[in-house]
Amino acid sequence: MSVTGRAGAADVLTLGESMVALRGSGPLKLGGSMDVSIAGAESNVAIGLARLGHTARWAGAVGEDEAGELVLRTLRAEGVDVSGATRDPDAPTGLILFEPRLPEVTRVHYYRAGSAGSRLTAAAVESAFAATPDAPRVLHLTGITPALGPSALAACRRALELAREHGTTVCLDVNFRSRLWTEAESAAVMRSWIPYVDVLIASDDELPLCVPETTAPGGTAAALAKGLLAQGVREVVVKLGADGATAYGTDGELHAPARPVRAVDAVGAGDAFVAGYLSALLDGEDVAGRLDRAVTTGAFAVASHGDWEGAPTRSELGLLGAGPGTVVR
Repeated sequence: MSVTGRAGAADVLTLGESMVALRGSGPLKLGGSMDVSIAGAESNVAIGLARLGHTARWAGAVGEDEAGELVLRTLRAEGVDVSGATRDPDAPTGLILFEPRLPEVTRVHYYRAGSAGSRLTAAAVESAFAATPDAPRVLHLTGITPALGPSALAACRRALELAREHGTTVCLDVNFRSRLWTEAESAAVMRSWIPYVDVLIASDDELPLCVPETTAPGGTAAALAKGLLAQGVREVVVKLGADGATAYGTDGELHAPARPVRAVDAVGAGDAFVAGYLSALLDGEDVAGRLDRAVTTGAFAVASHGDWEGAPTRSELGLLGAGPGTVVR
C-alpha cells in the first residue's frame, strides 16, 4: 500500500485536543517545580511527522488564553501547520499534569472537561480540509477526540466524510481512554468508523472494540485482524509494546521486534510509532520498511522524557544502530 502524492497537498491532516502539560518532579501534594510543555496524541504525531520532513497540519481548538498560545507557538516552532486551528473565546485550553510517583509509575491528571478542544466543530474541520487547493494525502484520527464530547465527535465524523469524498487515506489509532468513555461507548463509535478506515493501528486489547460483538469475544489478534480486513481495512497494525508490532494485510502478516533501548518514559511511544509508520507509508516503503521505522521512532520516544520531545529527525533514525558510548561528531 502506498499513498500517491498530489502537488500542494499536505501530507497529513490530524485533529484533536492539545493541552498544556505540567510535569512535576515528585508527588504533587508536596509541591515543587514543574516543567511546562504541551501534550496531545494527535499533535504528538504531527510533530513526529514534521521532524521526519513531512508536511503535517493540525486542526484543533484552543482557548483565547496564554495556554492556547503556548500550544500554537510550540506546534509552529516544530514545523506543524496550524492554519486549521481555531481559538474559542468561551472555553479554556485543557491541562494535563504528570506526577512521577515511582520509578516506573507516573500518574496523570486531566483538567479538560468543557475545554476548547472538546468543542471542536465540523465547520473547523471543513476549513482545515480547504486550507489548500488539494486535500491531505492522509487523515489521522484517534479514538480520543470523539470521546471528548458531541461536538468533537461530529467533527471527526465530518472529517471521515470529507476524506472519502477526496480520496484521502484514513489512519485510525484506537487509543482507548477509560477516563473518557466506556468500552461499549468506544466500540459503538469505532465499529461505525471501520468502513472509512484504510489503516487501523491498535494494541491487541483494543482490537475487540473495532469488530462486531459476535466476533470479538475470545478472538486472537490474527483472527480479529482478518475480520477487519474482510470489512475493507487495508492494513491492521497491532502494537505490542516491548514485543514490537505485527502488521496484517491481504498478503499475510509480518512481525517486527521492538528495538532494544534503555526505557526512561513510555509516554508518547504509541504516537511516535504512528508517526514513523505513516512517514514510511508516505515514502512508499513496504510493510517491512513501515514497521521498521515505526519501532525505531517508538524506541526514541521510550528512551526520552516527554510526550514528543524525543521524536527523531530523519537524519537521526540511524542513531539506534550505533554502539554504546558512541560519540556523534
